[in-house]
Amino acid sequence: MHAPLGKLTADEAIALGKRVLDIESRAVSSLASRLDRSFADALAIILACRGRVVVSGIGKSGHVARKIASTLASTGTPAFFVHPAEASHGDLGMITADDVMIALSNSGESAELLAIVPLAKRRGAKLISLTGNADSSLAREADVHLDAAVDEEACPLGLAPTASTTAVLALGDALAVAALEARGFGADDFARSHPGGSLGRRLLTHVRDVMRTGDAVPRVPSGSPLATALFEITGKRLGMTAVIDPDGRAVGVFTDGDLRRALERGVDLPTATVDAVMSRNPRTIGPERLAVEAVEEMERHRINGLLVTDPEGRVVGALNMHDLFQAKVV
Repeated sequence: MHAPLGKLTADEAIALGKRVLDIESRAVSSLASRLDRSFADALAIILACRGRVVVSGIGKSGHVARKIASTLASTGTPAFFVHPAEASHGDLGMITADDVMIALSNSGESAELLAIVPLAKRRGAKLISLTGNADSSLAREADVHLDAAVDEEACPLGLAPTASTTAVLALGDALAVAALEARGFGADDFARSHPGGSLGRRLLTHVRDVMRTGDAVPRVPSGSPLATALFEITGKRLGMTAVIDPDGRAVGVFTDGDLRRALERGVDLPTATVDAVMSRNPRTIGPERLAVEAVEEMERHRINGLLVTDPEGRVVGALNMHDLFQAKVV
């Protein structure tokens, strides 16, 4: 049984949701068709900034401004949000001549913003405005104005900022992504600004950080009795053991799966050597590779463990899927 939906039927609620999404998607699509040289000029100002990008707005535009500042900061453009009302009471001191100010206002006439814009410009900061009114005071004050006008709000009353905030948010994202590309900001850079999240772990964790080393690495010399290999697998609890030559290079790997296949073939286990049942040309990975690459290698080849080898092919470590789960990169 479904909960009541007030004055709406379920079908009416779904239709209204679709209408809102359609209006907002058209608002963003319209922006793309109107994007012009002003966008490149705004990007040039951001890239030339020697200080910080200061993003400001009031009300709903303020919430969007916070998100744009956060996106810029996490993608290689140092940025922060300043509340225009707080700026009038001292926070304006955070803005310097080396900074760029991005001011958001759908009407372009927000009194709180217009009160601080002349003061920020007087300090020497450049101004980029994102408004829905190219003839507004804020648009005229700006060094570069970006048109974020929408044909209609998704709100049936035409009052609550909906399509307009979606449009300006998308425009801010476009600036952030363009700056990211222009700076050559890569995945490693992104990870360094997100060290506490799962993305940071995935991008910053290398095989060397999670692999077993030293005596914890299962390995037996080539030519060893099969029983020796079985004891090594059991003792090291990795479900496999490397088979190495006198120089420590991997010539094969013996796994639980190889044991099952040997039993199916009727191999005489007491007399067999590990070379007779091992898998030759084992899958390996280097210690400098990302741990997520080890995950991809295991999943692609449907294996549960990997030997870690140096450039000369010597075994320097080992890991299995459980190690990667513990490191939270899976």
